[in-house]
Amino acid sequence: MDLDKKLEILADSAKYDASCASSGSDRGGRGTGAAHLSGVCHSWTADGRCISLLKILMTNECVYDCAYCVNRRSNDSAKAILTPDEIAGLTFEFYKRNYIEGLFLSSGIIVSPDRTMELMLEAVRKLRQVFRFNGYVHMKVIPGADQALIDQAGLWADRVSVNIELPTDKSLRLLAPGKTKATVLGPMNRLAQRISASKDERRSIKSSPAYAPAGQSTQLIIGATPETDREIIKLSEALYGKMRLKRVYYSAFVPVMKDNRLPALIDPPLLREHRLYQADWLLRFYGFTAEELLDEKHPALDLSFDPKTVWAANNLHLFPLEVNKASYEEILRVPGIGVTSAQRIFRARRAGGLSLDDLKKLGVVMKRAVYFVTAGGKYGGLKKETGEAIKLKLLEHKNPNGQLDLFGEAALVKAGMKETVTGQI
Repeated sequence: MDLDKKLEILADSAKYDASCASSGSDRGGRGTGAAHLSGVCHSWTADGRCISLLKILMTNECVYDCAYCVNRRSNDSAKAILTPDEIAGLTFEFYKRNYIEGLFLSSGIIVSPDRTMELMLEAVRKLRQVFRFNGYVHMKVIPGADQALIDQAGLWADRVSVNIELPTDKSLRLLAPGKTKATVLGPMNRLAQRISASKDERRSIKSSPAYAPAGQSTQLIIGATPETDREIIKLSEALYGKMRLKRVYYSAFVPVMKDNRLPALIDPPLLREHRLYQADWLLRFYGFTAEELLDEKHPALDLSFDPKTVWAANNLHLFPLEVNKASYEEILRVPGIGVTSAQRIFRARRAGGLSLDDLKKLGVVMKRAVYFVTAGGKYGGLKKETGEAIKLKLLEHKNPNGQLDLFGEAALVKAGMKETVTGQI
């Protein structure tokens, strides 16, 4: 099989892995390529730029037979494998032609986790040492691989990730019988320890080599198993707290395989994925806890409204806030005020009192925020507000003509994509 055909097969097989973005890193030193403050593949950086990397599997052959995976053992599809030399050479040639800024490398499991990890490490080592490539590399760590091999991953890659895939051990046993939660969390915990130790060492010895300087991430498949949004968000909260993950990525289950263990979905649950991303931003940047967003009585996110709006409508006793006096943490909890606009409010109010019109100029989404703030004592919302009345009013803003949505869930997700990318909720 020629190299072009291999690349076509393995690039297509990699498209279902969503966790290929990075906050970037600066490796420093001499070499070809640059990973400074970027290094994201077909995704958005914090400042809104879209940049790319070569996203491939080393092989789509696999000894596992995960029900949801297009690369599973029992799927009779075209198979291919790239050698370490081919991976390193392709990445470098693509970079020289300005096609990419780095590499995202994952793989199916061939022979064993150890053998797969050895081949992937060899590819990235050659890219770094032989080709002197200093650009961004995101490398997947294979669950079940030997600890010594796992330790090497962060020495060569900017970001490492171990995909947890399914939220509970029960679901893994059902759909991915070759995997367990322990084989995923073990490497994840080891990587977290090495990353933390590296940061401590570099504080005292600046010349110490960085270990996975862009941190680690993981991916959860949404909708293939019956776990609630509350279970998923609580798991993410634990991963951020205990494993110090940079990102948890949520991937709506795509029904590409037929299996009686899988739900009968017509389309992926894209809107649910979108709401989970919004809830995730609230956990990481807005000071919310999982219990504040969802509880046992309300285990599912509202698909009609973003989770911050739902929380605010359910806690009207805390509102309206006077933006000229409220703390930064309080202002962050106002629907329609993101991190950027909250910072602008704090800077602007030092020069004098702010009005409702000023808030709009500062980037506040007033169609949501107006029900939850006052400015100079003036309130622009409903006179007799209730949570449900506010929600009804917000629905009118979404659909002012009362017409039916012609494009369904995908259109709603696209309309809110900027919030998912920037986190300005």
